Amino acid sequence: LKGQCDSFLTFSLTLCLCGTTAGSQGQFPVTQNVTVVEGSAANMTCRVDYNDNTSLQWSNPAQQTLFFGDKKALRDNRIELVRASWKELTISISDVTLSDEGQYTCSLFTMPVKTSKAFLTVLGVPEKPEITGFTRPAVEGEEVTLTCTTSGSKPAANIRWFRNDKEVQGVKEVNATGRSFVVRSTVRLQVDRNDDGAAYTCSVEHVALNSTPHQVTEVLEVHYAPQVEIVHSLIVPQEGQYFKLECVSKGNPLPEPVLWTKDGGDLPDVERMIVEGRELIITSLNKTDNGTYRCEAHNHLGSNSDEYVLFVYDPNALTQHSPDHALIGGVVAVVVFISLCFIIVLGRYLARHKGTYLTNEAKGAEDAPDADTAIINADGNRAHAEEKKEYYQGAARNVVHLKSENLGFANNYTLREEYVRCIM
Repeated sequence: LKGQCDSFLTFSLTLCLCGTTAGSQGQFPVTQNVTVVEGSAANMTCRVDYNDNTSLQWSNPAQQTLFFGDKKALRDNRIELVRASWKELTISISDVTLSDEGQYTCSLFTMPVKTSKAFLTVLGVPEKPEITGFTRPAVEGEEVTLTCTTSGSKPAANIRWFRNDKEVQGVKEVNATGRSFVVRSTVRLQVDRNDDGAAYTCSVEHVALNSTPHQVTEVLEVHYAPQVEIVHSLIVPQEGQYFKLECVSKGNPLPEPVLWTKDGGDLPDVERMIVEGRELIITSLNKTDNGTYRCEAHNHLGSNSDEYVLFVYDPNALTQHSPDHALIGGVVAVVVFISLCFIIVLGRYLARHKGTYLTNEAKGAEDAPDADTAIINADGNRAHAEEKKEYYQGAARNVVHLKSENLGFANNYTLREEYVRCIM
């Protein structure tokens, strides 16, 4: 009887284990990788579609059990239970640090135990950048080095430089410090006066910052020698007028004050010639004010000057000698009209006589031995052909005494005839 009982118990246990194994074949835990920003909270979820009351467990990358079912196993106040059931186990890790990154395991205690892995990625937020290397103020022609540094980023941040609104290229350097990175970018430039007041901005971009990068700006201050230019208020200064010269000076530091001189000496009439800041004002011009005026500006980097030659005109003389623009315009119009008429008449004349020559030559070409005979024959009177030819040859001899440029007429009887008529 005892043997029969042992056999029955063994058979029953075998059936129980086989049933558990068969049921566990459809049980698989499912997890997902999680990416969070450093300092935020990470929710780790493990789900099972089919579970016959088998417990779920979360463990960290060091294989330490965090939760077994709804039971907390690790004393860490940052880790809390969110949801626990036979089909789901969700926990939350608050104030995540870079050291929390790694592979977490969800286990389902079946026979055999089934597991699913989930990787927690923690993004290191880059610190606000800092620009170093600039010593105020720079002097024109010096080489300036600007270095922008940011630390704590993971993955390594990207740094971009902008001069005002235009991007400039920098040299990037990345160094790992533990789990995060230190990123530096350097810009080297030789400054001139155009860089005075220029804003150089370092912009740090990172996936953890979304679309709002960290930025810091350095405004350059560049000292340079003065540059001077004189601007006058009148184009044609006349006697009795109010006249002003302005000394437009640029420099850093700004040259103050400026020095006005006339013909290499002091201003001769301080009552009419008034200096106000950078301006020289002459209240009423006269002929004695003619001369060369000079403005000179200084700062600790150098000096610069500009000159203006003043000539005061007599208003009466300008009125008497002013040109009559209407008369000039009329004369020009008449000349143009006459020229056009001459060109038209000459063109018609040449066209008409060219046509006559060709027609006459064609008429007499049939029986004529040469072009001269053809023209003579074209007149319809062959009896007088020799007389006409003699006449034209005589006319040709009469024009031998003409200038060389007129000798071209000898090759064309028609033009020669017209010329002979004109001189007779």
